[in-house]
Amino acid sequence: MDRRSFIKKAGLGAGGAVAASTLAAPAIAQSTTDMVIVSTWPRDFPGLGVSAQRLAARIGELTEGRINVQYFAAGERVGAFDSFDEVASGNAQAYIGADYYWKGKHPAWAYFTAVPFGLTYAEIDAWIKFGGGQELWDELAGEFGLKNFACGNTGVQMGGWFNKEIETADDLKGLKMRIPGLGGDVMAKLGASPVSLPGGQIYENLVSGAVDATEWVGPYNDYFMKFYEAAKYYYYPGMHEPGSQLAMGMNASWWNSLSKTDQAIIEAACNEENARQMAETNAENGVYLDKLINEHGVELKKFNDEVYDAFGEAAEEVFDETIQHGDLTARTHESFAKARSEIGRWMLLADTGYTEQRNRVLGITV
Repeated sequence: MDRRSFIKKAGLGAGGAVAASTLAAPAIAQSTTDMVIVSTWPRDFPGLGVSAQRLAARIGELTEGRINVQYFAAGERVGAFDSFDEVASGNAQAYIGADYYWKGKHPAWAYFTAVPFGLTYAEIDAWIKFGGGQELWDELAGEFGLKNFACGNTGVQMGGWFNKEIETADDLKGLKMRIPGLGGDVMAKLGASPVSLPGGQIYENLVSGAVDATEWVGPYNDYFMKFYEAAKYYYYPGMHEPGSQLAMGMNASWWNSLSKTDQAIIEAACNEENARQMAETNAENGVYLDKLINEHGVELKKFNDEVYDAFGEAAEEVFDETIQHGDLTARTHESFAKARSEIGRWMLLADTGYTEQRNRVLGITV
């Protein structure tokens, strides 16, 4: 074969291959899936609301629009506390919120956000992923037609804002305090009157005197709520929410209709935001605590041992009553308590042991 013949045939071959390749790959219309997400947080709400919006956007981004996400903040489609029913009914595909808001539907929901004397971020993350927590969560959520994943955490929360000093457990009697979940039940045991309010309504109730005290999250989130305008004393540490896990709850029928790929993407996005929000909270809390103290004259106070011991006794009473609800609640509590003991012992030796010594040597103090 001469050179001219070879080039001619090679050229034709290449052209033929390109043509064949072009003809063999017609454009395929990419189907999309609608995902309406409702939230318990107001739009652009520092920390919590921003995290929820970030997660919603991330799902659309990772699926390159294959999942068409529409995000509605609290009050834009339904009220904050109506988001559960909106998703369970199938009117929306997912909610982002705190599952202890639903403890009135089943007390076991509280364990998957935070309970008094419960798990820190590292501990609850370990329990959910490797200690049987997700399986129990799936069982509970399944009873309501839902599928849930952790999608954020606020870490150890502050004890709350008070308009008077809390020196003894008696100082809590008659106090009207915004505090949800089992933490509110603990306060009730000590004579306080717990009130459940969505985030967007707390400030006005505190300023008006409708409530005497409130817990929210921590310095980063609380700073923007301007609670310092109505309450002077900022107490720590919060016994009620030591590692508040946030959740994306999805309609189970919708979830089961997704491809394995899209399910994996959503789970990955939730895991990503779970870590990202915790990192953001830890990065910002110290900065905003300084602002609260130095710019607004907030008095940082620590619950004394007498008050904390009273919290502990009341918490045990609440747990004893809670597990009487039924088998699933009892099994959830048993699993949680096992994780608290086993993981907690390691954290005492590792994280707590190290940070106490590091801070002592370096002189790091509150």
